[in-house]
Amino acid sequence: MTLTRRANKRNQSDSVLSNHTRPDEEHDEQPAQTLHDIKEEAEAKAKDQVAKKRDERHFYTTRRFLFPLGLILGIFMGFLFVQPTDFQDFQTHLALLMDEFEITMPEFPNLDLPQLDLSRVELEWRKLWSNIPEPWKLNTNGLEFTVGEKMAERGLSAKHPVVLIPGIISTASSLPPVTSFYLPHKVTQGLESWSTSPDYRAFFRKKVWGGFSMISQVTFNRDKWIAALMLDPVTGLDPPGAKVRAAEGIDAASSFIQGYWLWSKIVENLAVVNYDTNNLHLAPYDWRLSYYNLEERDGYFSKLKATIEGFVMKWVESPEHGRGGTDWVENHIEAFISIAGTHLVRPSAKAMAAFLSGEMKDTVQVNPAGAYVLERFFSRKERQKLFRSWAGSASMWIKGGDDVWGNATWAPDDLDNATHTHGALIAFRQNSPALQGQAEGEPGVVNMTSSEAGTWILERTPTTFQKMMASNYSFGIERDEEKLKANNVDFTKWSNPLEIQLPHAPSMKMYCVYGHGKETERSYWYTQQQYEFDDVQPDQPSAVCTDDDPDAGAGGTGAGCTSRRPALDLPLARATHIDADFTDDGARPRIANGVKMGEGDGTVSLLSLGAMCVEGWKRPRWNPAGIKVVTVELPHNPVATIPRGGGTTSDHVDVLGSLALNEIILKVATGAGEEVQDSFVSNIREYAKRIKWD
Repeated sequence: MTLTRRANKRNQSDSVLSNHTRPDEEHDEQPAQTLHDIKEEAEAKAKDQVAKKRDERHFYTTRRFLFPLGLILGIFMGFLFVQPTDFQDFQTHLALLMDEFEITMPEFPNLDLPQLDLSRVELEWRKLWSNIPEPWKLNTNGLEFTVGEKMAERGLSAKHPVVLIPGIISTASSLPPVTSFYLPHKVTQGLESWSTSPDYRAFFRKKVWGGFSMISQVTFNRDKWIAALMLDPVTGLDPPGAKVRAAEGIDAASSFIQGYWLWSKIVENLAVVNYDTNNLHLAPYDWRLSYYNLEERDGYFSKLKATIEGFVMKWVESPEHGRGGTDWVENHIEAFISIAGTHLVRPSAKAMAAFLSGEMKDTVQVNPAGAYVLERFFSRKERQKLFRSWAGSASMWIKGGDDVWGNATWAPDDLDNATHTHGALIAFRQNSPALQGQAEGEPGVVNMTSSEAGTWILERTPTTFQKMMASNYSFGIERDEEKLKANNVDFTKWSNPLEIQLPHAPSMKMYCVYGHGKETERSYWYTQQQYEFDDVQPDQPSAVCTDDDPDAGAGGTGAGCTSRRPALDLPLARATHIDADFTDDGARPRIANGVKMGEGDGTVSLLSLGAMCVEGWKRPRWNPAGIKVVTVELPHNPVATIPRGGGTTSDHVDVLGSLALNEIILKVATGAGEEVQDSFVSNIREYAKRIKWD
């Protein structure tokens, strides 16, 4: 019989048991103690950080400040958007609302209480509203119908039927012969839910993008709203249970929300020269989808074979898709107008920042109180995840690489005596933790050009996003004419003008119309901070040897090496974001909150707006039919006393109300397009010649 040592009594304390450790347990005692110390140290640091943040918290980030601010802002917004006529049915709506929630007013038989009467309120509101100057009202600018009346006085009238295609906003017009308008823009076309799933039934037939219903849903049902708008990361189509489609009708793009007009100014002027629903139509599409899935799910391009918008021309001509033949555009399209067209990157370099860190100039330049509310309510990670689920947003990826956008020391649109180059699309300051990691033995980062930044950003995205990009888009530059011809039937190339040719339509005219004179984000200063949880693990620190233990070699056990990763092996990534603390007004280009500013219309950089128009499409390689291309730059001269700049603004959105733009559109639509000639206010022709086209 084998004798064994009797176990210690169960009533012994844990401390006593720990003193009777077997020899083979002695090696485990030190790591356990080390793990305990690490946990205590981490907890202490976390408490210190919380206490420090609480002590450093500004007054404007407290609830005492934000709550009354919200009340004041709500009253102000109501003052701006509530029209006098809105009071007519307010009493009826209030009664219906009380009935729905079973709210009853108490009755007092002995008291004769007056009935609720808002007629007096309506009368006083109407008087107040009538005293506000028209230009100060957000839904008007005081210039309604003026361009149309001017064209009508000349005897010009509707000639080419027009179809508006808003989305990431664009318009096109069709029916032979047609005038085509194109304006890629911020996602300002309405989307509405058609899902009858219990989870989304509250959204049924309501706008989940655009309108005040969106604001209500974002405020009170944010998680369901995000889930409804997100697409399946694998298929790029509707996720289970959700069903969102583009809103229909001209009103779907006339305004984003009540009081914030979009296409309404152009529609008003077209109406003056005899356009109506018989020759003016809106054909919306779901801008979240990739072009391939747009046809796959909605049959969009099949329905719009007679409606042309930029990349759709190749779809119509393709023998595998539209089967319209190579002469379809020549026979059906009179002219094509690109309004603030983002030909080489949509809408600007901000798309790259949005995919990387869920940021852009608009988010990093808000005041601290606004930044606090935004981050708490809709964080960078949530914005990043939403952007990456929209396959259609990937069309905004930068195109042409370093040959177009410059290298580490040079860019075509660099200013004279520049202290920093735009060629470094993403740059890091010398004191950035991202660069300090190199000195500590970690794989650090360096300043990156557009091509390098594109690869670096993709490494930080899920594999589903990478597969979607590879199967739907291409972002290079093709110089071989035979390959360009072959690309004409490859749908992955159609969104990149550098990899396809313009259609064979020698009699068609093209017009590039865009604004200039407003600072536009062009490149960025980034920084990296501590490690954080993320589904992607591109920044795992390498193991570092603490001594000369021979076992640490390639053939050893590595017992002498330690890793900076914590004991719990969580997937981690560096917190990467725009260096919003870096501002230098004396630099060239100016740096504002980590954003290097350049030329453009406030949203799209000048190179993307005009380089293809003044140089790329002048070359037979990309324009074999010799289509005439006219470029018109509109100077940005807003009226300071008008909220949206008036009729002389050229901001990327507000240009839709520009008198000059409306005049160009009406001239082309009514058959007087020959009056529109080249007009420049920038150095785009000089910048475009510096691009490496050959």
